[in-house]
Amino acid sequence: MNQDTICAIATAQGGAIGTVRVSGVDAIAITERIFKPAKADKKLSDQKAYSLTFGRIMDDDEIVDEVLVGVFKAPHSYTGENSTEIACHGSAYILQQVMQLLIAQGCRLATPGEFTQRAFLNGKMDLSQAEAVADLIASSSAATHRLAMSQMRGGFSKELTSLQEQLLTFTSMIELELDFSEEDVEFADRAALRNLANNIETTLSKLIQSFQVGNAIKNGVPVAIIGETNAGKSTLLNLLLNEEKAIVSDIHGTTRDVIEDTANIGGITFRFIDTAGIRETTDTIETIGIERTFQKLAQAEIVLWVVDASNANHQIETVAKRVLPYCENKQLIIVFNKADIITTQQQAELATTATKLLQSASGSYLFISAKEHQHTDKLEKTLTEAAHLPTVTQNDVIVTNVRHYEALTHALEAIHRVQQGLDMHISGDFLAQDIRECIFHLSDIAGNVTNDMVLQNIFKNFCIGK
Repeated sequence: MNQDTICAIATAQGGAIGTVRVSGVDAIAITERIFKPAKADKKLSDQKAYSLTFGRIMDDDEIVDEVLVGVFKAPHSYTGENSTEIACHGSAYILQQVMQLLIAQGCRLATPGEFTQRAFLNGKMDLSQAEAVADLIASSSAATHRLAMSQMRGGFSKELTSLQEQLLTFTSMIELELDFSEEDVEFADRAALRNLANNIETTLSKLIQSFQVGNAIKNGVPVAIIGETNAGKSTLLNLLLNEEKAIVSDIHGTTRDVIEDTANIGGITFRFIDTAGIRETTDTIETIGIERTFQKLAQAEIVLWVVDASNANHQIETVAKRVLPYCENKQLIIVFNKADIITTQQQAELATTATKLLQSASGSYLFISAKEHQHTDKLEKTLTEAAHLPTVTQNDVIVTNVRHYEALTHALEAIHRVQQGLDMHISGDFLAQDIRECIFHLSDIAGNVTNDMVLQNIFKNFCIGK
């Protein structure tokens, strides 16, 4: 175990209050060397855990700041080690002065995620809970917050632990049979094992299937904005993002590459992808952009097909055959833009055309004016309905992490081999091997068998101070 005492600024710059965290064997002693309590008899080392002490940070005889110092004693702290938290004024200069004083007294600067990594290594949380800390910090909607809180509270871990314990019971009984192989006895009830394998298969399949929802909630529902040049795609993107993200111009082919950004609409994060306008062109760069349009179209869950309502028949004729084959198993929303400059009769005709088009794709259509901000509220409502995301609570167990998804997939493959082995009446040693492989992959999620390289890759993405 690393015996270094670490420190880091744990709050973002610009606030009225800044916090410096210190953790390690000598955390309290080092903090005490630079801290002078307001009352001389209030030494930090004598304070009870979870207490706050008012005083000053001193650089020799010079006062750096008046602060509050929180004391946490091992193992009852976030990291499981002795820890202090120094709450001072949010000046960048003051925070840096405090950090320099701590380092001069024997601390070292914490690496990204090192506080949470120590919490994991000290058994304060398992790896899936540690990863949820990063998700909680990055949460940008109510749904992502609830999922991160559920995982931090151990909902996912409890589900996996229950599966592991049941599998361990059976594999131990099967391996006991191997010790009595000459007596030809069975300690593990094969019928009960089959029921367990079937139940585990159901649970793993459910968790794996939840990843599509979890990934959409965490990273945003991918929405491809496609259409011919000058249909108003970039104007619509800027409107949805509420910022001038894309260049808007009357010149055809302005957008030549993919532009992506996210926006929260109705509590759902959408990842909007503005693409190059679809048209016949001899421009090499624009052609590459159009190829990328179809790549992003294939990856999207929702397709916003923007059509210039004033020139709709031509655009539908040239684009439909190329777009509709990509919209299978997706939600297609046909957006007739510039609807403010067409007649009611024209709208009715376009509605009939859209209805026919949607006979071969699942979706809807609507009329808007992105430039005049007309009926954009209807578009936002249509988007939230098309997302088909369930209401998430903190009690829901939904997979959001790619590493967890891969481990669950491998665990499911192993349990399938157990089921096949039972069908074929194979010997207990082969069954035990497949059961143990399933346990291994489930344990990998919690971090019971995770190697140092995987840990390093996970925690390097954390922010410093957490």
